[in-house]
Amino acid sequence: MTASSLRRLAEIPGQAPAVGPFSHAVIANGFVFTSGQIPAVTGLDDQPDTFAGQVRQAIENLRTVLAAAGSGLEHVVKVNTYLTDPGQLEEYNRVYAEYFGGAKPARTTVCVSLWGVSLEIECVAAVAVPAGGTGK
Repeated sequence: MTASSLRRLAEIPGQAPAVGPFSHAVIANGFVFTSGQIPAVTGLDDQPDTFAGQVRQAIENLRTVLAAAGSGLEHVVKVNTYLTDPGQLEEYNRVYAEYFGGAKPARTTVCVSLWGVSLEIECVAAVAVPAGGTGK
């Protein structure tokens, strides 16, 4: 793989800025690999009040990153989710099914300690349209 076959998306319009030295996504070999998306609207201090709202916001952030990479939720093949409380799993599954119920990508969900957020979601998706392309 050459450097020209990789594309890094460090800044995405409409997305809260990355909170560290990383890209929101990297496109390589027809796939987009996202960094973990958190429920931040404009930053860590701006998150929905309810856990269900936080799940929706994290998935909407994931949708924004995927769109910028020429993909979408319907092209997701693998999801990794990190929750901070095992008691969140049932509600997480309910909201997750609103977005992925029919597609059912492969998924791993674990309980961990996170900094200032209740969950983080990352994924791998097939690229449907080259980033910046029209799909025509």
